[in-house]
Amino acid sequence: MSFDFLRGMVGVLGIGCAHMLARTAVGVRKGRSKRSHLYGWVFRSAICLGAVAFRHSIDLTDLAIWVLAATAFAVGWWDASREKPVEDLTEQIFPAEDDKR
Repeated sequence: MSFDFLRGMVGVLGIGCAHMLARTAVGVRKGRSKRSHLYGWVFRSAICLGAVAFRHSIDLTDLAIWVLAATAFAVGWWDASREKPVEDLTEQIFPAEDDKR
């Protein structure tokens, strides 16, 4: 297995971690997540995206992965900040019994 393949796989993990970092950041901002979860995603993202450039000079692969991670972060932030409100389905599940027998 080549080192470049592993480098790409770590980059894909870093992109996913950046996405989850953004979602957790929105959760912390809205009070739904713990701050420790945010720090965990920051640590994971930094390790994965930093490992892509380890033992190599910065090249097109590094830049592409970092741009994709920034895009995944933006998409994660947008997705988490625009949640659809939960619908109240009580009337559909339990219809009102107007006709009493």
